[in-house]
Amino acid sequence: MGEHNNPECVAVSEAQSPRVNNFKKVSVLPLVFLIFYEVSGGPFGMEDSVQAAGPLLALLGFLVFPFIWSVPEALITAEMGTMFPVNGGYVVWVSSALGPFWGFQQGWLKWLSGVIDNALYPVLFLDYLKSAIPALGGGLPRIVAVLALTLFLTYLNYRGLTIVGWVAVLLGIFSIIPFVVMGLVAIPKLEPSRWLVVSLHNVDWNLYLNTLFWNLNFWDSISTLAGEVENQKKTLPKALFYAFILVVVGYFFPLLIGTGAVPLDRELWTDGYFSDIAKIVGGVWLRCWIQGAAAMSNMGMFVAEMSSDSFQLLGMAERGMLPEFFGKRSRYGTPVIGIMFSASGVLLLSWLSFQEIVAAENFLYCVGMILEFIAFILLRVKHPAASRPFKIPVGTVGTILLCIPPTLLIGVLLALSELKVVVVSLIAIVIGLVMQPCLTYVERKRWMKFSISSDLPDLHGASQERANSLID
Repeated sequence: MGEHNNPECVAVSEAQSPRVNNFKKVSVLPLVFLIFYEVSGGPFGMEDSVQAAGPLLALLGFLVFPFIWSVPEALITAEMGTMFPVNGGYVVWVSSALGPFWGFQQGWLKWLSGVIDNALYPVLFLDYLKSAIPALGGGLPRIVAVLALTLFLTYLNYRGLTIVGWVAVLLGIFSIIPFVVMGLVAIPKLEPSRWLVVSLHNVDWNLYLNTLFWNLNFWDSISTLAGEVENQKKTLPKALFYAFILVVVGYFFPLLIGTGAVPLDRELWTDGYFSDIAKIVGGVWLRCWIQGAAAMSNMGMFVAEMSSDSFQLLGMAERGMLPEFFGKRSRYGTPVIGIMFSASGVLLLSWLSFQEIVAAENFLYCVGMILEFIAFILLRVKHPAASRPFKIPVGTVGTILLCIPPTLLIGVLLALSELKVVVVSLIAIVIGLVMQPCLTYVERKRWMKFSISSDLPDLHGASQERANSLID
């Protein structure tokens, strides 16, 4: 299937098709906010960490966890994303290291976890608004609202990635400002002793770790649309660095204010609780502002996630992993079929509860990350001299050590998974294992057309002269 004929490629040419270059590229600032929304979008959805473990462990978690998980994932994304600055991202990395079969599995697992993740945002959006509009709490009004919101945000994705990027910037600013105001208003009410409350005998470790993981992962998602980024080899690492700072501060500051300004009742800390804290601290006007910010944030997360999911499918189609029609672009340069498939998945999954969605998404994402870590290490071992515009300044042993803490965390998360989540996730994995040979058979029988796009950069070494310098 397409690129499957030669999965050993390890370098990417600078040259790109004129047709692809006709579409406007994403610059640093929009890319920072796209990453921000891929990973975070603000403190909405982190409330369960306090319910699960109390204020102290929640605060420590959002300080320590980024260095265990987010930093390694972001560094790997910066190195591999600049080594392969093309659409498809981690699918291309895994294909190059492990071959086409596992590249397809990576694509399936990450796309499915991304769609599951995106199904959260209509749920969170309505959870924040239902206190002001009770009718949105269930029934037909909620179904209509989910459908209308999904269609509107899907249309934004259709209109172009640069529009999505600048929409993300505006939504990000609007979502962050009310927490700055809430912090200032809450200063007289802060009691530092509330931050130190902890009860190790009353910790729901499964919920705690899943909440931390969900709020601080997906750094690699931006790699799937690297081909749409302006000057990828400089822009991507810079944007990841700025986004990391924005994400960590965007979580820790509101959590510090929320836990310090109101008396602790862990049962109240569920998704949507920040709007209640805002009312206690500043009044109805601040609650309405936080609710509006939450709504805007979930819109930003939705459009950012759908962009990466749909461009991933486009990248897979351009390499012959999926039928050719997945590579079709609109006149705005967006992947039409990829957007439609991703939106359909969101609508099918949006009936699930918040915690069910998080647990299922985390399981599949963890399996995909294991493949990603293996690919990263193998490419360092097998092709140490390959061109890496951004390279993590560690050797082979360092790359292995870098991957050990997040891999151990993955093991803990998988071990704590509920049986229902494990069964559903294993079924999804089996579907992917069966789907790839089925698609190969379909291609061989010519029931559908598969092809490698002529717009692709050269993944086979750029030129004969450069080939010998790429492999040690």
